[in-house]
Amino acid sequence: MIKTVIFDMDGVIVDTEPVHRYAYYKQFSELNIEVSEEMYTSFTGFSTRNTFQTLKQHFPSIAHEVEDLIQRKRSIFNDAFDTKEDLYLLEGVEDLIKDLHASGIQLILASSASKVTIERVFTRFNLHQYFSHIVSGEDFPQSKPNPAIFIHAASLSIAPKENCIIIEDSTNGVKAAKGAGIFCVGYNSLHSNMQDLDEADLIINNFNELNAKKIADFQS
Repeated sequence: MIKTVIFDMDGVIVDTEPVHRYAYYKQFSELNIEVSEEMYTSFTGFSTRNTFQTLKQHFPSIAHEVEDLIQRKRSIFNDAFDTKEDLYLLEGVEDLIKDLHASGIQLILASSASKVTIERVFTRFNLHQYFSHIVSGEDFPQSKPNPAIFIHAASLSIAPKENCIIIEDSTNGVKAAKGAGIFCVGYNSLHSNMQDLDEADLIINNFNELNAKKIADFQS
């Protein structure tokens, strides 16, 4: 019986990807580098730190320190986030979160996003009340597909990892979930562009396919 649901955030709870994309490409322009669509897509599930570490290896012309790059990207993102009015929770996810919480299933967030970004999203949409723990990728040296973030999230569960599931929308996220040995639901949303979810134990296209009773009865 499932006791804990571990959520990714970007692309699962809220689609901040357009804001991230705007911030990254504005910064790429400032750095005078050309990042292909294929390369940018490969960063899905990466923390900002790991993204810039990879970019610095690929583009020797980037002289800035990683921390300075992170702060600049965060500044651009925050300005865009705060002024973007058409930012909503993904369809059906709020109802699922409320249903799970009301049914006594523990909710944990495990996102590659920074603590600042998570706080912005959770405050804007009043989500703190539903989640027992928030885990940010900035606390781990390696991003998904490294499973460390999910192993840690599962350690915070009220039950063994066999009684946990993870909801993810990215190739790297699904790989991390399976690397942690945890049942994974792949959310194939309109925003999961070019993501391969085939390794997930179950793939859904809409959150109305899930509810607390169905999830509680999953066999991981």
